[in-house]
Amino acid sequence: MTQRSRRPADTRAWLGLLAVLGPVLLVSMDGSVLFLAMPRVSRALAPSADQALWILDVYGFAVGSLLIAFGNIGDRYGRLRLLMTGAVLFGIGSAGAAFAPSAELLIAARAVMGIAGATLLPSALAVLSELFADPKGRARAIGVFAAAFAAGFAIGPVVGGVLLERFWWGSVFLVNLPVIAVFLCVAPGLLREVRAIRPGRVDVVSVVTSASGLLLAVYGLKHTAAEGATASAVLAGIAGAALLTWFGVRQRRLDHPLIDFSLFRDRVFTVAVITGLLPLAAWSAVAYLAGVYLQSVLGLPVLRAALLALPGAVVLTVTCVVTPALVDRVGTRAALLACHFSIAAGLLLLLPAAATGGTGWYVASTAVAGVGYGISFAVVADTAVGAVPPERAGSAGALAETGNEIGNALGIALLGSLAAVLFRLHGPGLAPTLDETLRVPGLAEAAESDAMSAFVTGLRVAAATAAALHVALGLVALRWLPRSPASPGSAARPRRKTAAS
Repeated sequence: MTQRSRRPADTRAWLGLLAVLGPVLLVSMDGSVLFLAMPRVSRALAPSADQALWILDVYGFAVGSLLIAFGNIGDRYGRLRLLMTGAVLFGIGSAGAAFAPSAELLIAARAVMGIAGATLLPSALAVLSELFADPKGRARAIGVFAAAFAAGFAIGPVVGGVLLERFWWGSVFLVNLPVIAVFLCVAPGLLREVRAIRPGRVDVVSVVTSASGLLLAVYGLKHTAAEGATASAVLAGIAGAALLTWFGVRQRRLDHPLIDFSLFRDRVFTVAVITGLLPLAAWSAVAYLAGVYLQSVLGLPVLRAALLALPGAVVLTVTCVVTPALVDRVGTRAALLACHFSIAAGLLLLLPAAATGGTGWYVASTAVAGVGYGISFAVVADTAVGAVPPERAGSAGALAETGNEIGNALGIALLGSLAAVLFRLHGPGLAPTLDETLRVPGLAEAAESDAMSAFVTGLRVAAATAAALHVALGLVALRWLPRSPASPGSAARPRRKTAAS
């Protein structure tokens, strides 16, 4: 990487930051923008139960499985070049998703968007670190970057709800195009090219194996949840598990592995990475299920459902902004404990929700859990990087960011599938999902009530399961993390640029 001066950031650097934040906001927002839109998508495209889940999380799997690989590719061929290419591809995928005439084509377009998103995140962070030569300015810029990323996840459902109040479901994707167009116009003049000195080799076999293993394993899980343990689902699950196992073995033999599993020998690093994954898993699954609950069970208009999500989004974003200063006072250990226990408490507030009402419990749940979600966004990457030696900071930071994306997809895959199984077992048995059941011609009132009750049961069990996992991880953190009030992030922030370089 070129030698940089330590002069304070100038106006051009801050304008470059604003330019980068546009794609970053879109990448994170598109992980959640469909949560309130799915009832409309289901009515328009009539996807099956497993197709509906794929529409939601093929994006997150594509981003998460390719994030580290594209980080290495950007090192070799140039971050700005990859950033521009990714932005164009993201715009094409967004347009394809907006006008998709079938569930299959929507899934394909979402996959294209996910591939593009995997190019944008590491490239944006690397270009950003090149703009800010001064460590203090760079730390502030990365803080803004993290806050924008968190805000995108939080406001995605709200943006989707506002658009759906006036336009058709495809508008939640078309809103990306003006932002991409502005970025492509201003980026060449504001951003500089970034390459690493010794990038290392990208192992194509590892990229293909990890992505294929994830997709096959999740396909088997989702198909089993929606339609039972068919031979194809079981075989896909076994094949996916075998590929992921082989991927793990292969990484230990490579000079430049996609994932350096030896980092997990450090307990602080392990807790940090799991903290990056689990809160996103809980948030994505519960947000999706709650979106269906508010509209299809309680019958709320989409705009009102979106506004009910706003308090939680505000709490999450504000917490993300103020957490770094708080961590400097109380330490990372206390922050991570607060993260897990506040999320667990917020999720448990969903248990009183019923088919006849529960909007107050929903708002309280998102506000309390939003504190924990904001903490996880703010401290996980710095904690992971600060837990390892400086020469391994790049691998640590990339793993932390990948954990966020994989968690976002796994939440819907695992907890969403759990809710689907419960609906199949306790529902009226007329269709595999609530929305499909409600569209059955001549549906009896008793069957409709049973379907709604079964869905609420699935929501409660998914929330309780996620809460139990957070309590367990909180207890692990309580035992494993050191009591020192010093924050690893205080040492990690100036060098966090290597997470994407």
